[in-house]
Amino acid sequence: MIAVCGMNCHECGASLAAKESNDQKRTKVAQDWSKRFKVEVNPKDINCDGCQSDGGRIFNYCKVCEIRKCGKEKGLKNCGYCRDYPCRKLDFILTNAPDAKKRLDEINSSFK
Repeated sequence: MIAVCGMNCHECGASLAAKESNDQKRTKVAQDWSKRFKVEVNPKDINCDGCQSDGGRIFNYCKVCEIRKCGKEKGLKNCGYCRDYPCRKLDFILTNAPDAKKRLDEINSSFK
């Protein structure tokens, strides 16, 4: 499952920990993300079925993610299908997640 931003949900720590119902992994992911993103992440929040999930468990940030919100409003599977790709909302992802950028670039190049 590819997230709206191009991240692979099946490789995401929150998705993997939730799928395995593994509290040790939840704690490790929460500690890692707290340090990496300089925000407090609680292990109990590490439950996600992927940002494309409707009605399933979604990581707290995904609930307020501007990228996800924009894609959902436009009815897009992900940003690679957007005629405005790349846009400023993606700056952080495109800079910090080269795999996501590569996925979105490939989708966008075949879309145009």
